[in-house]
Amino acid sequence: MVTAAVEQKDETGEGWRGKIGLMDRQEMDEFLAAGNLARLAVLDDNEWPYVQPVWYQWEPTEGVFWIVARKRSAWAAFMQRDGRVALTIDGETRPYRKVALQGQAEVIEEPNTGGKWVEIAKQMATRYLGEHGPDYIVPTLDKPRWLFKITPTSLVTWQGVDWHSRYKD
Repeated sequence: MVTAAVEQKDETGEGWRGKIGLMDRQEMDEFLAAGNLARLAVLDDNEWPYVQPVWYQWEPTEGVFWIVARKRSAWAAFMQRDGRVALTIDGETRPYRKVALQGQAEVIEEPNTGGKWVEIAKQMATRYLGEHGPDYIVPTLDKPRWLFKITPTSLVTWQGVDWHSRYKD
């Protein structure tokens, strides 16, 4: 069921709840272009959930997420072994928004220096750290990193301060 987003007004007319409902594609793309952390869930070697906050790069034209991992990141090895993952991304300030998905992770590059991951990591560093992004990333470009592509198999968005109608009955 698709629910349209509507602006909710309280009795003062201030609309403190924000726009309620699913985000449209433009709203989602704009939200995912902001500097919110993602929480990546993978399955560890014992098939237990392992959750790690990560930077991500959303590629709206392909509808995929890029994740860059350091060579020794335990979760990267877990993701290489079993590509079933989940991501949640939520805004920490109002208007509250979130994107939650399950997807399939694919290894695009095993740990290397100078691969496709470099440009993606530079874009992420600038998005997350602003003008000092290059100050962070450039000195570590000699450190090998993985590049993963996550293709969503299911994706849900939500915005505003209210319950979805399925929870109200």
